[in-house]
Amino acid sequence: MGDKKVQWNGGLQSEAVEILSQDGGMIVSPTKVGYIIMTSDKAGLERKFEAKQRKRNKPGVVLCGSLEQLRELAQLNPEIEQLYQQHWDADVLLGCILPWKTSALARIPDDGSQQLMMDGRQTSCFVIKFGTPGEILAKELWENHGKFSFASSANPSGKGNRGLVEGIGERIEQRADLIIAANDYVKSIQPNDSTKTRYEQGVMVSMVDAEGQLVPQQHGERKVTPCPILIRKGLDVEKIMAMMSETFTSWDYRHGDYY
Repeated sequence: MGDKKVQWNGGLQSEAVEILSQDGGMIVSPTKVGYIIMTSDKAGLERKFEAKQRKRNKPGVVLCGSLEQLRELAQLNPEIEQLYQQHWDADVLLGCILPWKTSALARIPDDGSQQLMMDGRQTSCFVIKFGTPGEILAKELWENHGKFSFASSANPSGKGNRGLVEGIGERIEQRADLIIAANDYVKSIQPNDSTKTRYEQGVMVSMVDAEGQLVPQQHGERKVTPCPILIRKGLDVEKIMAMMSETFTSWDYRHGDYY
């Protein structure tokens, strides 16, 4: 990996800001559930797809370094916003499938970026509290450079990295501009789990119907449909299900029902 591999400095990694604030940058960053590829524009996303040799029908996950950024980018209703607030306050990783705001779509360059950032319904997975190294980087990029932060797991498609920088694979190692190593940080999130038992992904909840429209507010009423669907289990799934039950009278559990 040579000098492109650095140990996380415990704060904002200036080298990563420099790379991702420019066009086409691609780095590897630690999160609560392992390592991710981070990019900030279409050129970077193109590099990510090439590095992972992955089908292009899965758009990049959108990383939000603040609730203010989430509100700027994604369509929300008061109940969904309340759920995000609960997770923010409890420092629990959460990703929800949501439609983009029209005003946010207007900020995406008209160069084909949009088709790589979302699915055909104009929805993406908006993620918060994914881990300190990336959170402060995403916040810096958005607030001071006007750049999005997109993520994909840093491993050969279909294989996990086991929370180890050594597990990202030779192809991604070679193609990344910078690799931020923090195996101890990743391990600290699930300290009692082994590489075989630890969660390697975050929980994903769909907040849209089949057409990509937001699910209706429930206002405490029963049997409201369509309702939120937990489509991928992961880190802190028990905490997340408990918080969902506080906000929503009805929600569904369908692990594997990916968008």
